[in-house]
Amino acid sequence: MLTRNNLSSLFVLDQDAALDFYVGLLGLEVSADLQFGPMRWLTVRVPGDPKEILLERPGAPAHDDATAEQVRDVVTKGAGGGWLAFTTDDVDGTFARLEAAGVDVTQEPTDQPYGRDFGIRDPFGNPIRIGSPPHLP
Repeated sequence: MLTRNNLSSLFVLDQDAALDFYVGLLGLEVSADLQFGPMRWLTVRVPGDPKEILLERPGAPAHDDATAEQVRDVVTKGAGGGWLAFTTDDVDGTFARLEAAGVDVTQEPTDQPYGRDFGIRDPFGNPIRIGSPPHLP
């Protein structure tokens, strides 16, 4: 029986820029940053949460050059297949801070049937939702 989701992966085009965004702007922490064969294994997580997010560059060992280029193209269009959802205890304050920082906003804070949230994109086009479900303060 499965017990939990340990690791998720998201394609990014530049891992240093991804660090600036996910750690510097969103406040995640680096879990691992090491050379793993032909790739840089770079994972981040919400502080205190054991679940990691692999910030993966398209390429070896998973992709040949032609496939990696195709993946980069669809990621840039926001169609890379990955997305993230985070919770916050202050939807409007988090939105104001990220909007002031120039983040690409796709939807302003909105009351939804599942809580209040907003949408942004990372610098590579990946969609992100940030919100507070109704059962959270």
